[in-house]
Amino acid sequence: MKKSLYTLLFATGLATSVSAQGFQVNFQGQKQQGTGCAGSADYVDGSTLFFNPGATAFAKESSANVAMTPVFANIMYVDSATGGVYRSNSPMGTPFSAYALLHFEKLPSLNFGLAAYTPFGSVVSYEDNWIGRFAITRLQLQAIFIQPTVSYKINDKLGIGAGFVYSTGKVNLRRDLPVQFEDGSFGKVELGGAAVGFGYNVGLSFKATDKFSVGLTYRSKVQMSLDGGTATFTMPEALAENFPNTSFAGSLPLPSVATLGLSYKFSDKLSAVLDVNYVGWKAYDTLAFDYEINTASLEDTKSARDYKNIVAFRGGVNYNLNENLTLRGGAGFGFTPVQDGYVTPETPDNNRLYGTLGVGYKVGKHFEFDASFYYAKIKRADTNAETNLSGTFTTIGIAPGFALIYKW
Repeated sequence: MKKSLYTLLFATGLATSVSAQGFQVNFQGQKQQGTGCAGSADYVDGSTLFFNPGATAFAKESSANVAMTPVFANIMYVDSATGGVYRSNSPMGTPFSAYALLHFEKLPSLNFGLAAYTPFGSVVSYEDNWIGRFAITRLQLQAIFIQPTVSYKINDKLGIGAGFVYSTGKVNLRRDLPVQFEDGSFGKVELGGAAVGFGYNVGLSFKATDKFSVGLTYRSKVQMSLDGGTATFTMPEALAENFPNTSFAGSLPLPSVATLGLSYKFSDKLSAVLDVNYVGWKAYDTLAFDYEINTASLEDTKSARDYKNIVAFRGGVNYNLNENLTLRGGAGFGFTPVQDGYVTPETPDNNRLYGTLGVGYKVGKHFEFDASFYYAKIKRADTNAETNLSGTFTTIGIAPGFALIYKW
């Protein structure tokens, strides 16, 4: 029992940094967030470095922008066996992005860019003595992608681009262990580690007509390699030899994402965008870890994840109220990759429907301010095959975002 719970700790805890819906962060551009997190067909600002490197070929000026989207997510869990109600007390999450796009008049067909953004990350914390404390009490994750990019405008209709991705990430996970000290308190373990990976982001943008554009993009799988992670145990003296403080190594995939983007301009005031994502989560079928020190209670582990590929649809509209003020609205729907029997307290995920609003305002010739608001409610009932934790998770998430852009 102790061994299986310890195995699950690693298998589910680190996995949440790459969960497709529950912990995949789709906040990489405020304009796009206002339109349902869609916008891969056209160039809008420096955030297009993430959405479609090929579309940045159509930028006619240099720009720099920074953005942040504070995330407030609360989880309520109702246990099937006891009827007990438990809640998370997670702090605010802070996804951010920063983009620099350079356009040179002497090289009108070439543009260069540098992007830094957080496509995966979260902080999840549950109240003391909740029923799932042997699976998790707190999980903090962060993954930062750094992407230098070059784009080329082949002609007035077609642009292509590519970016190299370097990924760095951290994880800190805590949970109780089902052994007690004399005072009745439980044993504990804290896991920490850093991981790195490499990938690429390529895209094509085609202006079929003055009103209609198409974008095709592919963000590669990034295999995150974790070496030198540390596991620190607080255990009764009689069990200390079975759970020594040690290091571990492992790897896990961040999935590939292929996107078809469409945009249509109905008039000078009104336009619409649609993105269809295909996320390659099937590659995430098993998670394995190699521990430097093994004992009868702590062996190298393999845990089945059995994720499946998913499709997500995102879309919205832009309405230019005047030359300075733009209003936005959108929605999205995504299928979950987490199959029945694999739902965990870190990823209580399900098929997701969400809505967004946004606004943009231009201040003179150089500055723009954008803001967005995201809302989603997710409900999932399941029995985990490894822990037998059985109940219903209800998650409500809101995320107000803002960005400042300077153009020259």
